Amino acid sequence: MKKTYFLTLILLLINLLCFSQKQQINNFIIKENLTQNGKLAIIAVDSTETPLEHINGTFIFNINGFQQDLAFHDGIAVVKQTMESSNFVFFKHNNQQKSYGKLYYIYKSKTGLKPIKIYGLLLIIIPAVVLLIAYAFKRFIGTFIILALIYGYFHFSKGLDLSKIFESILLGLKDLI
Repeated sequence: MKKTYFLTLILLLINLLCFSQKQQINNFIIKENLTQNGKLAIIAVDSTETPLEHINGTFIFNINGFQQDLAFHDGIAVVKQTMESSNFVFFKHNNQQKSYGKLYYIYKSKTGLKPIKIYGLLLIIIPAVVLLIAYAFKRFIGTFIILALIYGYFHFSKGLDLSKIFESILLGLKDLI
């Protein structure tokens, strides 16, 4: 009876110690392959961007819309295609719970590839800032167009020249000083 309890206890301990970690990629980063052969490496990382070396196996990634099976060994997979020039690349991975996607600009130089991550929030903020600046200067642009039309009228019908306007402004400033 004691042997059965002892054997059961050992089997439970072995099960607890041998509990395997999930083979799931929730985050990844892109780097140039170590051999610098124009290929990219996808590295499975956790939320602090520490590589997950226990990730092994084949995982499906969509790279710019094309589905690829990537073989991960110790948390690293190498994309089969080489990068011929600089361009934008969108990497997407689907898990059972969620899909993860990242946009990178891959800059190719003589020394190798340099992946630059493009944050999705910037794709919203930059056009919004441009629109706000355009809205703020809307009146300025309207005033500038009206002044340009008035100048055009006087230039073509009354002989007013831009050099005469600048000369008049300079002379007026000299009189103030």
